[in-house]
Amino acid sequence: MKDGFVKVAACAPALKVGDPHYNAEQMRLAIADARVQGIRVLVFPELSLTGYTAGDLFFNASLLTAAEDALASLAVATKDSGMLVAVGVPVSVHGRLYNCAAMLAEGRLLGLVPKSNLPDGLGTDECRYFTPAPAENLTVTYAGASVLLGCKQLFTCKTLPALSVAAELCEDLWVCQPPAAAHATAGATLILNLSADAEIIGKAERRRTLIKALSAHTIAAYLYANAGLGESTGDAVFAGTALLCENGSLICEKAAFASEPMLIGEIDVSHLLSARARRNTYPAPTGDYTEVAFSLPVSETQLTAPVKKYPFLPSPAAMQERCELILSIQSQGLAARISRAHATGGVLGLSGGLDSTLALLVAVRATDLLSLPRTAITAVTMPCFGTTARTRGNAEKLAEALGVTLRTVDIHAAVTQHFADIGHDASVKNAVYENSQARERTQILMDVANAENALVIGTGDLSELALGWATYNGDHMSMYGVNAGIPKTLVRALTEHAAKRAASSGDSVLAAILTDILDTPVSPELLPPEDGKIAQCTEELVGPYSLHDFFLYHFVSNGFSPKKILRLATLAFADEFSPEVIRRWLLTFLRRFFTQQFKRACLPEGPKVGTVSLSPRGDFRMPSDASFALWISELENE
Repeated sequence: MKDGFVKVAACAPALKVGDPHYNAEQMRLAIADARVQGIRVLVFPELSLTGYTAGDLFFNASLLTAAEDALASLAVATKDSGMLVAVGVPVSVHGRLYNCAAMLAEGRLLGLVPKSNLPDGLGTDECRYFTPAPAENLTVTYAGASVLLGCKQLFTCKTLPALSVAAELCEDLWVCQPPAAAHATAGATLILNLSADAEIIGKAERRRTLIKALSAHTIAAYLYANAGLGESTGDAVFAGTALLCENGSLICEKAAFASEPMLIGEIDVSHLLSARARRNTYPAPTGDYTEVAFSLPVSETQLTAPVKKYPFLPSPAAMQERCELILSIQSQGLAARISRAHATGGVLGLSGGLDSTLALLVAVRATDLLSLPRTAITAVTMPCFGTTARTRGNAEKLAEALGVTLRTVDIHAAVTQHFADIGHDASVKNAVYENSQARERTQILMDVANAENALVIGTGDLSELALGWATYNGDHMSMYGVNAGIPKTLVRALTEHAAKRAASSGDSVLAAILTDILDTPVSPELLPPEDGKIAQCTEELVGPYSLHDFFLYHFVSNGFSPKKILRLATLAFADEFSPEVIRRWLLTFLRRFFTQQFKRACLPEGPKVGTVSLSPRGDFRMPSDASFALWISELENE
């Protein structure tokens, strides 16, 4: 359970209706199998100890007694299992019969959670047999234990306090006030749904949609186990489906009538607590739930699900739609800003690199939205000491292909004069040498914009802002930064999308230009080229952007610790980088992220695109002089 990860499972073993001891034996076998696989929470379907379809046999004392005895033996079987187990069982107490989830751990019965709403339909008539849950928890004696019977119970792990489990029986999927909401408000991070839901046409899609929505609404993990093989098929058929969702995302799913009885997946309960804290609208617990404590072994959960390498990118199937949406957000934002500033267009520095290319593509879309001629956008190339023929050529060809106004302002003489003015030796290629070029370019852009009543369009991206890879009051500054919410991996994906779109529309010239830009190494081109080629490769200096975007997402969006980020990155990039290399660049990320906050504190405005934004106005606030010692020491001592 290291780093908050917990391995959970849902199981629908083959059972026999009316034979609790046989069913308990199947569950014991499943528990033994789950133990070997390191599972910490295991849930079985509704009334799985007797069979959901037992009908009027629920009135028979022999069945109820056998179920109670079988549950007592099953509780003992959990003693050395190292897991919390939820079992569906009919419970007869105080002259009433309840449809319950029995919560077992450490060789004992922890509590009984009854069903509140009783359905009538599809071959079921629970009102005929069972009593709805009492309004408040009751103390009852069952299976040799004195426990609470009631819905207001929270089963909390002492060895991993972030794991708080609540159970309900099928109701979430059909009542207008799902119990999951109350459970999550009380503090549950994992909700178990013991269900017996007959399989009919369209049910699977509806079930999946509802469970994903419930997990998102409650910011919880949601584990669903449905009745399956062995249930009576007299009036309905049960398919043994199972689903695991976390905060709106489907982690894994067991299809209807699958031969494998168990669904296994990992959840991150610590992340859920962090997400709730960041939401800051999550209601405080009402205090009417009773916490029941139990312990699980403290061990490292072996993660089997692949870790997403590029968290800012959607799935390939969703890529086209997502890219179009992002480009629309950027261009609509820029169009509105140009219009409301009563500007006549935009000015941007076009280097022939990825960021300025994307900014120009967005600017062209904005002029189209405003019904302005594309010549209202002025792309300025400003060659100097580090400019290569390749990037300058691509900039010129791109401007021509898109039909914008192109201006070339050679800044060699201006920067050389500036060196003389401040007494800098041009042979010393330090920060003064590099930043003087960036600031000269920004001055030109600002002045051209003033002359043309236009806005300077910023080209810097989110990854560069995170690392502080920008010259303060140089390329760091603009009048509207269209790429401020776009990380480098997404910049590349958007440019690739534009290239494919151009190719599919028959514009082979534009497609070829964009493809060559994509193949060009990322560089600020502030140092002289070597043999005509780029000498200053950004990723050799600050590290691979694929790694930095991974670090950025999990540090800012998820609030993960450096140790956890390192662990996940090691899994995600196992085919590319060694753990030592990943650790080195993570240290670089942390140092730069903290020390460069002062650049983000005065960031120009720009459209927010995804969940991660570093805008100081409403998204990320941090003192510019905050210490990074805590985070660095954690990683260095790992």
